Amino acid sequence: MKDYLVRATAADAQIRAFAATTRQMVETARQKHDTSPVVTAALGRLLTAGSMMGSMLKGEEDLLTLQVTGDGPMGGMTVTADSKGHVKGYANEPQVILPANSQGKLDVGGAVGSGILRVIQDSGLKDPYVGQTVLQTGEIAEDLTYYFATSEQVPSSVGLGVLMERDNTVRQAGGFIVQLMPFAEEETISRLEQNLGKIRSVTSMLDEGLMPEELLGLVLEGMDIQFRDTCEVEFSCSCSKERVEKALISIGREEIDKMIADGEPIEVKCHFCNKGYQFSVQELEEIVEKCRK
Repeated sequence: MKDYLVRATAADAQIRAFAATTRQMVETARQKHDTSPVVTAALGRLLTAGSMMGSMLKGEEDLLTLQVTGDGPMGGMTVTADSKGHVKGYANEPQVILPANSQGKLDVGGAVGSGILRVIQDSGLKDPYVGQTVLQTGEIAEDLTYYFATSEQVPSSVGLGVLMERDNTVRQAGGFIVQLMPFAEEETISRLEQNLGKIRSVTSMLDEGLMPEELLGLVLEGMDIQFRDTCEVEFSCSCSKERVEKALISIGREEIDKMIADGEPIEVKCHFCNKGYQFSVQELEEIVEKCRK
């Protein structure tokens, strides 16, 4: 079954909510980047969040970028998403191995470390919107909850999870984002807090077979939930040889001349999907000609 997300409102639109199942997306990322289990969990959480936050974008051409920069061994992660369910991302160091944390789980916080979360929304204007907060735990969900509250002043609850198989493939992945509108009443807030206090971990709910609608059904139990729409989500990269060529041009003629002097073809890989693009010496010479123009 394909990955997808669902959007909903509850309590007479005092709450808006999103939930997604993303196993295939995260497994695709794992395969493309050959990530270790703890990096798969970290990147998978950020990809899942990106899919849901991308669906919040207003314009069809808008783009969202999530950047995590930490002092842990993973270094950081970057994820981009659009409003149509297309998400891509990578970790700076894909092969981090760490012992389990004190709960016996993958130590995502240890892999990320202390650092910064940036949320960049590009609507095609001269300057994109950039929100930035200090990482609270490095576990991603708590960091995004803090980001929404402090940078966007939207009280939110974010739940994210990635469960691995013994062979290190992805068994389950998904999550939810629930947000209170400014006019939310105390009774609604109290009921939501009670519900959140009762739910199990995202991975355990997904592993029991719960779909996004059912996941939100538990989070928003007794709050007159209204499902608005669904959207398929997938790991999707728009890289091409032409785009990589533009990136080569941007490094400057001097660097390309050094590559030509080596007399060997080069391969340039896309950060986001790890696809390699070959450039012969002749093609590099043609790129230098373009730099002169």
